[in-house]
Amino acid sequence: MNERQRITGFATLLLAGLCSACGAPDEELAEGAFLMSRGEAVVLRPDRVLDGLGGSLEDVEVVVRDGRIESIVEAGTTEGAEVQDLEGMTLLPGLIDTHVHVGWHFDHDTDRLHFGDVEETLGYAADNALAMLDAGVTTVQSLGGPEDLLLQEGIASGELEGPTIITSIAPVMESTGSPDDITAFVDDVAARGADVIKIFASGSIRDGGTPTLSQEQLDAACGRATEHGLRSVVHAHGPQSATRAVRAGCSQIEHGALLDRETLELMAERGVYFDPHTHLIFQNYFDNKERYLGLGNYNEEGFQAMERAIPTALESFRIALDVTGLDIVYGTDAVAGAHGRNWEELAYRVETGGQDPMDAIVSATSRAAESLELEDEVGRVAQGFAADLIAVEGDPTADISALSRVGFVMKRGRVHRLPDIRSR
Repeated sequence: MNERQRITGFATLLLAGLCSACGAPDEELAEGAFLMSRGEAVVLRPDRVLDGLGGSLEDVEVVVRDGRIESIVEAGTTEGAEVQDLEGMTLLPGLIDTHVHVGWHFDHDTDRLHFGDVEETLGYAADNALAMLDAGVTTVQSLGGPEDLLLQEGIASGELEGPTIITSIAPVMESTGSPDDITAFVDDVAARGADVIKIFASGSIRDGGTPTLSQEQLDAACGRATEHGLRSVVHAHGPQSATRAVRAGCSQIEHGALLDRETLELMAERGVYFDPHTHLIFQNYFDNKERYLGLGNYNEEGFQAMERAIPTALESFRIALDVTGLDIVYGTDAVAGAHGRNWEELAYRVETGGQDPMDAIVSATSRAAESLELEDEVGRVAQGFAADLIAVEGDPTADISALSRVGFVMKRGRVHRLPDIRSR
């Protein structure tokens, strides 16, 4: 897509008002909002701070200046700065969802799953991005569609409001072809600006999750990605497809609903991240069944297959928690209907899966950042890090559902959302 097409796409959205994320969101901030000018500092004073690494601090305040965390000091010691009182709240890094599909949407007219052209999809994608930012998600890895590039640019430039977008643009699939075809495909998406290579090594769980790519094909995909300096994330439900991906030097396994201990231990040994999807992906489909039903493998048999997969996915997750050295990160596979509900996946992992609440938070902050090779930029409340920060009512380490009560969102030091003072 050339520059003229990019500009035309933005102009169409902004003039037609097709997305609530477009335009000047400053006017929608709650009463008492403040905007920071360059060089000015703001002080955040919560009840506690979760640093993203597993630590919890009290009686401190966080000083933000020019989009970054300047310091963390004893509460009440900073003078000459705007203060945001976050009494009753916990401050933590913005959540990082390592697997979404930001462009998936239900059509406004038909209320059904719909895929349109890039400019049309961008409006929906912008709304989805805004919903996730409102819910405290400040970085997403979108795996992925061509509209992601425009959305990424719009958010980075300030034209649109949303999380930082990391995109694969388009995936390697069985239909991509031979190892040589796959190598050429990776070259193409890398040249188009992909940040990561997405690979389908198995079918959907609705089709049984059987392997779809050979060892040679995966070697080509992940090997070429590495040559480009790109990570490779692999859709793989079962042991055979995941093992092939690990042997190919791929970076991360997605889904893994059918994985066994042996495969998970191999992943830990090779330093491959695991991004399990235990709940939201299933629940969202069931909640919106009529809006999906009849499209491809979204049929009665496919929905029955997903129901059967729920206990196996949960068991694989519980085994993963018991595998020493396995890096489990947070991703939701958020598709149409799930954007803004991202926190539900973490709640399920804790309340049903048995994950320690603090570990779940780490998986969605510093560990997720590490998996994206952004560990020096986001995912921590620490001096010098980008001020991607959220505050929630209560303490999520005691009650993980506190993540549903986001009252404050700051993205790159800019206040996006303030607590509703009328409810406090």
